[in-house]
Amino acid sequence: IGDVDILACGKDPAKIIQAFTHGSHVSDVLVAGDTKASVVVTRGPQVDLRVVEPKQFGAALQYFTGSKAHNIKLRGIAKQKKMKISEYGLFKGRKVIASAEEEDIYRALGMEPMPPELREDRGEIEAAIEGRLPKLVEHKDIKGDFHVHSDYSDGKHSVSEMAGAAKDAGYKFIAITDHSKSLRIANGLTEQRVRKQMKEIAALNRKLRGIRVLRGIEVDIKSDGTLDLPDRLLAELDVVIAAIHSAFKQPREKIMARMAVATKNPHVDIIAHPTGRLIGQRDEYDVDVPELIRMAAATKTALEINAHPERLDLNDIYCRMAKEHGVKVAIGTDAHSAAGLDLMELGVAVARRGWLAKRDVLNTKATLRFK
Repeated sequence: IGDVDILACGKDPAKIIQAFTHGSHVSDVLVAGDTKASVVVTRGPQVDLRVVEPKQFGAALQYFTGSKAHNIKLRGIAKQKKMKISEYGLFKGRKVIASAEEEDIYRALGMEPMPPELREDRGEIEAAIEGRLPKLVEHKDIKGDFHVHSDYSDGKHSVSEMAGAAKDAGYKFIAITDHSKSLRIANGLTEQRVRKQMKEIAALNRKLRGIRVLRGIEVDIKSDGTLDLPDRLLAELDVVIAAIHSAFKQPREKIMARMAVATKNPHVDIIAHPTGRLIGQRDEYDVDVPELIRMAAATKTALEINAHPERLDLNDIYCRMAKEHGVKVAIGTDAHSAAGLDLMELGVAVARRGWLAKRDVLNTKATLRFK
């Protein structure tokens, strides 16, 4: 994040600027004008504030939201209609056509209003003109989390505590997917410990009401291409997530061979964090994501949006590609504590940027069916 832009409206801009520049977290004031101010916050980035009149807020919100390419195309359409867009409104000559609500800007240009997440000039304007924008998935549509760890492996809380937190979040299901045995650093589960956990989950489900705990595993796709646990055990689980956690520097053909083994396995339901990236820490391994999407489509394997802020993997571009190939997406928080369940919001944000509707996301299903 380079900087943060804040848009505000009010009848007394000077008072807003004064409050903004004298905030407790402000370490340096760069600019303080009548309607604009820029500050640097303690241990943070530059934050810019723009204040407009209430009647201009919609126009300003549209003007400052979305990519440069989106706004350039929008201005071109306005010009064709002999109109002009600025942060103060949509004008025809001196007449204000729209300004108070950003939806009115789009409607006046002959298109459906579009969610901010789509404003990237990736076909959303054409779709809006033709009335075929998707109804994007929303956080309220999410009924459960597919990727959660407990204190059986490297999580902080017990299975029961994670289930309770999920129930408090309004979920109908939660999948406990601890690491498998080869990930020793994460206290990965042996076959015996998986079976012990399965018994604990079965007993818990007999007591719980309103939520179901799914028996799962995050099974390693090992460097030799085999899975870390036997098929006979995987067949007994409700959810099997397969993931690469080692040999990241293997050449593409070996990475893809490992992915092929996982997607073709009849017991693997989801490929976790498919590119393996850690934002700001580690690049993707050499995975051919379009080919992985084709593999997933052929085998009816879901791909994960890992909602952890260090991953956000798949990204939005690949999510849309998965949708176009009919591949379902499963959002997983990769939560290692009860608080980690809150990361679902970030996963939903990525899904929305990827044009995903409710039907494209497995977390919205009341009845779970994989392969």
